[in-house]
Amino acid sequence: MLEDRFSIVVGDITQSRAEAIVNAANTTLLGGSGVDGAIHAAAGPGLLEECRTLGGCETGHAKLTGGYRLPSRYVLHTPGPIWRGGTAGEDALLAGSYLSSLRLAAEYGAKTVAFPSISTGVYHFPLERAARTATETILAFLREHPDMEITMACFDEPTKAAYERALAEYGAA
Repeated sequence: MLEDRFSIVVGDITQSRAEAIVNAANTTLLGGSGVDGAIHAAAGPGLLEECRTLGGCETGHAKLTGGYRLPSRYVLHTPGPIWRGGTAGEDALLAGSYLSSLRLAAEYGAKTVAFPSISTGVYHFPLERAARTATETILAFLREHPDMEITMACFDEPTKAAYERALAEYGAA
């Protein structure tokens, strides 16, 4: 069953045992606050050194690095969109962040991927809307990739609840 391959938990993504974790990065890929800062801190200086070689990343796209000191083999860095009121293509860019990350994970053979809630922190993307976009994108991808499992590693219970509502809405579709 599709929903069995998409789990939603409250937890620290830097402790995830998924083969790949996703970093809600900024376009420089050189570290920042929130999830980005936590991943860079947990991975150690090697992550920043590798990120410096990547030349940044466009919003809605993803790039891959090693996991360094993280339990994950890979880090998928994706800059999500900054919320500008919903009229600047934010939904498509957010879907692109999730889809680009998933495609890159599949390309590198990662069968388990953990995501944070991209763009819902300092980028102010409305949580409910982001959860619907993310869940719809992830479920569509899982339908085409029956060998993959995705975890949404939420920062807190309200975030988890938003993703659970989105899963209830799109999981049956």
